[in-house]
Amino acid sequence: MWLTEFDAPVLPRERVAEDAPAPEREPARGLALKLRGVGKSFGARHVLKDLDLSIAPGEFVALVGRSGCGKSTLLRLVAGLDSPTAGLVEAGASNERRLMFQDARLLPWKRVVDNVALGLTGPDAKARAMEALAQVGLAGRGGDWPATLSGGQRQRVALARALVHRPRLLLLDEPLGALDALTRLEMHRLIEQLWRRHGFTALLVTHDVAEAVALADRVLLIDRGGIALDATVTLPRPRSRAAAGFAELEDRVLRHIVGQPVALS
Repeated sequence: MWLTEFDAPVLPRERVAEDAPAPEREPARGLALKLRGVGKSFGARHVLKDLDLSIAPGEFVALVGRSGCGKSTLLRLVAGLDSPTAGLVEAGASNERRLMFQDARLLPWKRVVDNVALGLTGPDAKARAMEALAQVGLAGRGGDWPATLSGGQRQRVALARALVHRPRLLLLDEPLGALDALTRLEMHRLIEQLWRRHGFTALLVTHDVAEAVALADRVLLIDRGGIALDATVTLPRPRSRAAAGFAELEDRVLRHIVGQPVALS
């Protein structure tokens, strides 16, 4: 399918590995994700060009890059919200994927537990929703209205709403961008814990390189329609920003984004 091809070259990849031992991981139940020759155009503007990407089951991958580089477009293609102009996207069935946005998108006229249970059927729907709320630390808030929640709590509800469907692929489109610094750090830890517990594959779009290094197994820089950098992060989990190698990798990715020379290690 999608036979159109583009002639523009993709920047060569550079793989970056840190020296710390790879973290232990729970058995993965996540999806394998594969993109082959993917292109996406909007009129005459080519956003993605002949992009290839493979993500292993249970892997956590972060996409970074300048605004407008195509990272959110790539996420929408994987989510099935848009179709590529060229190439093939293999991302499992639609009911195996869930997408979490920057805006929690809760229905204000439904209580918290009913927001989480949206789309569920069967007599155990509410019980499953309450279990998901407990997993995100909101066991006692199911009967509350969304208007009574803080921004961080609303995002926890959105996360519970995604998890209640037991996805094999969780897509995160800058879900923490509007939160304060402390709440973001708390959400980092929560997302990592749930990823390790459930073993789903995760694909995160973020402007925050430190966030990408803190959470991901790989950090991919999207530039000029392709993957310009594929940085493997093997720092032990849970990660501290004060850990040896954290700042070095963050700086290396940032230098690629702004186009500065990167010192060889």
